[in-house]
Formats: sequence, C-alpha cells, structure tokens
Amino acid sequence: MQLRGGMNEVMRQAARLQRKIDDTRKEAHDRTLEVSGANEKVKVTANYGRELVRIEVDPEFLASDRELALDAIAATCNAALKAASDAMEKEINKATGGIKIPGLT
Repeated sequence: MQLRGGMNEVMRQAARLQRKIDDTRKEAHDRTLEVSGANEKVKVTANYGRELVRIEVDPEFLASDRELALDAIAATCNAALKAASDAMEKEINKATGGIKIPGLT
C-alpha cells in the first residue's frame, strides 16, 4: 500500500512539472532573438517557439551573388531556429531546475 501512495505522489509531481513546462513554453513563445550571418549582411529574427519573425538581407549582397545570398539566408535561418530552440530549452531548464523526465516535454 505504501508504494501505491508513493506512486500517486510521483504522478502528481510529474503532472505539476508538466504544467510548469507548458506554462514556461507559453510565456516564452513570443520572445525573440536575432542571428546575423554573412558578415552582418543577413539578419534573421526568430521567436522561442521556433518561428521565423523577420528576415533582412542587404540588397547589395543579394544583387551581387544571388546564390551565395540564398545559401547565407538558409544557413542564418537554421542558426536562428537552433538558437531559439536552445533558448527555449534553457528557459524550461530554469523552470524545472534541470529535472528531465522521459516523456515530459
């Protein structure tokens, strides 16, 4: 019987932790960060929810070598999304004290 009560408490704590994670995701979703690439000629803004918010490209860079500019845009977008994902993970770790339980996301 004692194990059962203990398991119920573990389940309640896991549910509280999941709510904390969900609340943190909601609060941080709209925070943004900016990543630059190609010597500041490409700037990408993404939110912590892994959505691109804005892309800025130096018009001269785009006109001078279109293929290079497009590659730089793609690379900078990927870097911004990775940075946003890492930032969200950091926020969740702060909220949970670094506790990681398989299955809780």
